[in-house]
Amino acid sequence: MKHISTIAAGILIGSAFLVPTDANAEIKEHTIRFAFQNAQEHPQGQGAKKFAELVEQKSGGKIKVRLFSSGQLGGDLQTVSSLQGGTIDMTVLNAGLLVGQVKEFGLFDLPFLFESGKEADAVVDGPFGQKLAESLAPKNLVGLGYWDLGFRNLTNGRRAVAKLEDIQGLKIRVLQSPLYIELFNTLGANAVPLPFPELYTALEQKTVDGQENPVTVIQTSKFAEVQKHLTFTRHVYNPQILIFSKRVWDRYDPEERKLIEDAAAEAKVFQRQASRDAEAKAVEQLKAQGMQLTELSPEEIARLREKVKPVTEKFAKEADAATVKDLFAAVEKTRAAR
Repeated sequence: MKHISTIAAGILIGSAFLVPTDANAEIKEHTIRFAFQNAQEHPQGQGAKKFAELVEQKSGGKIKVRLFSSGQLGGDLQTVSSLQGGTIDMTVLNAGLLVGQVKEFGLFDLPFLFESGKEADAVVDGPFGQKLAESLAPKNLVGLGYWDLGFRNLTNGRRAVAKLEDIQGLKIRVLQSPLYIELFNTLGANAVPLPFPELYTALEQKTVDGQENPVTVIQTSKFAEVQKHLTFTRHVYNPQILIFSKRVWDRYDPEERKLIEDAAAEAKVFQRQASRDAEAKAVEQLKAQGMQLTELSPEEIARLREKVKPVTEKFAKEADAATVKDLFAAVEKTRAAR
C-alpha cells in the first residue's frame, strides 16, 4: 500500500512538471500586418518598430509584426477600408481622418485647438479620447491609443509666406478631409486633396505648389528637395490614432489582446517622446538642406486664427453638440491644471 502511495505521489509530482508554466503557453502564432504612411525612420515608423519589438518580446516570438511603411499598401483611407475588411490588421493615422467613420473625430482637426502636444496628450488619454476610440467598434475598428505627429506647417516652392496675403492663390495639397479643404480655401489657397503617397511626385512635377505637414514628415519625406519655403503656421495639431481591424481582433484570445494592448501602451510613450525629440532636429536639418524658414509674428498668427473662425464654427456644428462641449471643457480643464 505504501509502495502504491509512493508511486501515486510520483505520478502527481511528475504530472506537475507537465503543466504549462510558460506565460506565453496560450499565445498562438500570428503575423500582424501593420501599414502606415511615413518612412521607417520617421517617429511614426520608429513607434511602429518599437511596437513590433514589444509584441514579439511579450509573446515569446509567437506574434510577429510585419511593417509596411511609406504607403506601400495604399493611402490612409484605403488602409482603413482594408482594416474593416480584415485584409490589413492595423495602422496608425491622423485621428481626424476617421471623420468618415465617426464624424466627431473631425474635431481633432479644428484649427488652433491645442497649444501644445502635452495638452493634446491629456485630452486624448482622458475620457474624451477614450470615448471616441470606443465609438469605432461598430465600424469594425478597435482603437489602441493615440500617438504624436505634431503641429502642421506650410511649405511651398513659389514664395516665402510671412503674412496671410502670401497664401493667396497657392495650390496646396491637403489631406482628403473636408475640413482641410475648407481651411485652406478660406485662407485664400486652392486646396488640392491627394493621398500622401502621391505627394512627392505632385510637388516635383509642380502639380501643386506646396503642402502642409509637421516638420518631421517634411524632413523624412525629403520635401526639401522639391520645396524651398517653410512657414511655421502651426495651424493644426495632429494626434494620431493606432487602430486594429475588429474582424481580426475578434479572432484573438483575451490573452493575445491584452498582450497587444500592453505593447501599444508602451509604444505610445516611446513614440511621443521620439516625435518631440525629432522635431527640433528636423528643423535644423531642413535649414541645412537649404529651406528658407519663416516664423510668423504673433499678430499674423492672430490674423490666421480670426480668418479661419468660420471653419471652426461650421465643423463644430456638424458634430454632436454634447461632444463638442466635452472637448472644449477637456481642453480648458487641462489648461487650468498647468
